[in-house]
Amino acid sequence: MTPLSPSFLGSRRAEVDGAVDLAVARIERRMQPFGGAFADLGAAMRRATKGGKRFRPTLVVATFDALGGVEADTPALYPVAASFELLHAAFLMHDDILDHDTLRRGVPNVSGEFRAYAEGHGADAAGSALLGDAAGLLAGDLLLHESQRLIALAPTPEGARERLLNLLDEAVLVSAAGELADIANSLREDAPEAAAILAATHDKTAVYSFAAPLRAGAVLAGADESTESDLARYGSRLGLAFQLVDDLIGAFGTSEQAGKPEGADLREAKQTALIALARATTAWPDVRTALAEAHTGPIAVRRAQSALDASGARAALEQLVQQSLSDARAVLRDAELPLPARDLLGALADAVEARVP
Repeated sequence: MTPLSPSFLGSRRAEVDGAVDLAVARIERRMQPFGGAFADLGAAMRRATKGGKRFRPTLVVATFDALGGVEADTPALYPVAASFELLHAAFLMHDDILDHDTLRRGVPNVSGEFRAYAEGHGADAAGSALLGDAAGLLAGDLLLHESQRLIALAPTPEGARERLLNLLDEAVLVSAAGELADIANSLREDAPEAAAILAATHDKTAVYSFAAPLRAGAVLAGADESTESDLARYGSRLGLAFQLVDDLIGAFGTSEQAGKPEGADLREAKQTALIALARATTAWPDVRTALAEAHTGPIAVRRAQSALDASGARAALEQLVQQSLSDARAVLRDAELPLPARDLLGALADAVEARVP
C-alpha cells in the first residue's frame, strides 16, 4: 500500500468521499429548480465526480496525520481535502474541452453526455459540439467555485484560512499558465525548447496535485511556514517527476497503466517532453516520420515507440525523472520534519518511481 493507492486512506476514504459527495450534492440541489438542461448538468457532474483514486485529498489527510494533526480538533480537514478533489475534477472537465475528448475512463464525460443530449434533441454535429463544450466549461466553473467556497467556509484554525486560500489561488494560477503554455507550444511552427516544455509540464500538474495538497495538510496540522515551504519545494520537484512519468506512460505504458489505448499520446501527436527531447536529436527526421503515422494503428504506434527508443529520447526522459526524484529526496534530507512525515514523503517518491514503464 502506497500514498498513490486509494486504499492508503483506509477507513477514512468514506469521510473523504462523503465530503466530496456533500459538496457536489449541494451544487446539484441548487441547480435542480432551474430544470431542463441545467438540472441534467447537475446530475452529469455528480456522475463525473464519483469514484477515482482521490489522490489529492489523500495527500491532504496523510500530510495532516504525518505532521501530528488531531482530526477531532480539526473539523475543516475533510472539507479542505474535498476542495482539492473538486479542483482536480474542474481541471479535468476544462482539459477535456481543450483536448476535444468526449470520454473519460471509457465512458462519456460531461461534454460527451451533452453532445449526445443535443443530438437527441435534433442538433447537428456543430450544435452538439457547442452544447457539449458549454456543459463541460460550466460544470468545471461550478466545481472550481465550489472548491474555493469549501475552504472559505471551512471551520479552520485561526490564521489558516488565508494561507489555504492563497495556496489554492497559486495552484489555479500556475495551472492555468501551464495549460496555456502547453497549447501555445503545440501550435508553434518552430520547435519549442525542451526547457519550455518542461516548464509547462511542471506548471500544469506539480503545484495543484502535489505542492498545494501537501501544504494544505501542513497548514491544517498547525505546521509553521518553514515546514510548508519545505513541502512546497518537495512537491514541486516530485510533481514534475510524476508528470514526466505520465508522459512515459502515455507513450510506452500499457492501456491498463494509462487508462486509455496504448500509445495514446503518440496517436494524438501530443507535444510532450519526450517529443521535445527527441526533436533535439539527430534521429528526429526518423522519429517525425514514425510519429506522423502513429495515428493509423497499433503497428504504427510500435514503430513510433521504437524510433523514440532508438533516438535516446526515452532514456533521456527517464534520466530527467530520476533527476527530479533526486532533487525531491534532497529537499527531504535537508528539511527538518518529523519521522512520520519523512516516511510519507519517502514513500511518495518511491511510488512515483515505481510507475516508470
